[in-house]
Amino acid sequence: MPTYEHIGEFDMPVERVWQWYDSAGAFRRIMPEWEGITPLQAGALKNGEKTKFKVSIGPIKQKWIAEHHDVVQGEVFHDRMIKGPFGAWEHEHRFLPVDASSSKIHDTVQWKLPFHMLTWWTAPFTVKGRMDQMFAYRTTRVHSDLKRIAEFDHMPRQKVLVSGSTGLIGMQLCAFLAAAGHHITRLIRPTTRLPPDASNDAVVVWDDLKGEVLKGDLNGFDTVIHMAGAGIGDKRWNKKRKQIIEESRTVPTKNLTTLLGKLDRPPKAFISGSAIGFYGNRKEELIDETSEGGDNFLAKTVRNWEQAAQPSVEAGIRTVWIRTGIVVTPMGGALKKLLLPAKLGAGGPAGGGKQYYSWISLDDQIYAIHHLMMNQECEGPYNLTAPNPVTQKQFAKAMGKVLFRPAFAPLPGFVLKILLGEMAQSLVLDGQRVLPKRLISSGYTFQHDGLEPCLRQCLGKQRLSR
Repeated sequence: MPTYEHIGEFDMPVERVWQWYDSAGAFRRIMPEWEGITPLQAGALKNGEKTKFKVSIGPIKQKWIAEHHDVVQGEVFHDRMIKGPFGAWEHEHRFLPVDASSSKIHDTVQWKLPFHMLTWWTAPFTVKGRMDQMFAYRTTRVHSDLKRIAEFDHMPRQKVLVSGSTGLIGMQLCAFLAAAGHHITRLIRPTTRLPPDASNDAVVVWDDLKGEVLKGDLNGFDTVIHMAGAGIGDKRWNKKRKQIIEESRTVPTKNLTTLLGKLDRPPKAFISGSAIGFYGNRKEELIDETSEGGDNFLAKTVRNWEQAAQPSVEAGIRTVWIRTGIVVTPMGGALKKLLLPAKLGAGGPAGGGKQYYSWISLDDQIYAIHHLMMNQECEGPYNLTAPNPVTQKQFAKAMGKVLFRPAFAPLPGFVLKILLGEMAQSLVLDGQRVLPKRLISSGYTFQHDGLEPCLRQCLGKQRLSR
């Protein structure tokens, strides 16, 4: 069988790297964003434990089941595929100390395709390139996670309650926090369906519209992170949809903060979701957290959303609003919707392309929330956007360059309004040039401050040295 090898280098002791891999959140964190992988079960690093996930093979999702064997704690573990798309797959992860403060992982994969005769001559362009990108991504993600965790080694781990934990950001946030050693509880509604790999996680069940706890206890958490709310761009706007968008944010936030303020043991910190839509359409104006809010529907919605957390402030709980920009990941949000037209060569400027997009990578979104959670002096509003916002034309150009597709065919604004209705104006044609002034002042350093490197990493298009 062909053999693939990769060596990942880490500025961390080998014990720390192994500990990260053996954490509850590691399995979801190492999954490349562009692969469309759905984790089903994350087995501990013990003999006989199984990992299960669904992986995309072209348009088809297939289940992959791998079993750990020949595990030597702190040194090596093996995965053998017992069900999946390959004819065979055997993966050795060997953890090697370099010195007291650095280490390596030597990955060795032996594999063959279902039709073994095709394996050798198709390997260079069917599997190797994909594995190069996957392991490069994995090494970068593990290295950056460990670095962010180490920043707060001097502080105790926290008990954290997370709402919106099944959303795009929430799932990755919970995985990272678990890998960092924090104790995670999910705040869910009775109808919430947890992802399979989180089915055994601790939960508090509540009625978010009535403000009633149905199962569990809100007492005793160090931090509550609240990110629930109906998707802004999921459906065409009408009067009813706009009401749902606003009330799904304001009502649960007010109910939750009211409950927290009455507790015998309230949290030390409350981190509430928010959005840069707060500022409205500001064209080329440079905006930071001191800028005034706008007056369109989204601006009013976000302002009411933030005001709904006032009971937390009045109760003396450190309250943080995370005004989030466009989260750049192919797993969801704006980028997922833009990918198909971009791949077809139709990802040119929209509505003239002069409006600014204030973006942030998925990793920076997660790390910034963690940073604000751990820094006790941080409170008030923080813009969660990269320090280099781009125009929509620049965004389209970067997408085209990364995907190696043309990006010049314009999409007129009136066409967008026909396709999307009212939300075309607020979500595509309006713009905000937002700077994360307070976040940077608090000591946060960005993982991705440039759009193109961010796109290359999350889309599996990194330029790798040979």
